[in-house]
Amino acid sequence: MGAGPFVPFPGGANSILNITAATVVKASQGAVYNVVVNVAGTAAGGVYDANTTAGNTAANLMYTIPDTIATLIPGGGSPFFNGLLIVPPTGGTVSVFFQ
Repeated sequence: MGAGPFVPFPGGANSILNITAATVVKASQGAVYNVVVNVAGTAAGGVYDANTTAGNTAANLMYTIPDTIATLIPGGGSPFFNGLLIVPPTGGTVSVFFQ
């Protein structure tokens, strides 16, 4: 019996852990499911619909990442169309779950 294709369950099939600087985690369309603030920072960060680190503008902002330990759970996943840019809180660390 062969293995079938991987079918992700709600929450995303991919993750990047311990992000400490602005990072494009995906450069094409998809959906973001969770963002976890692992280490609190001193100023809020953001989740942006952008495929470059220069895309952290108000026009591309999807969610504000708080500067306290927290979990953002967009209900059922939020689509992005250009890419997924994560900017962690200043001095903080976040993990993101997406597909």
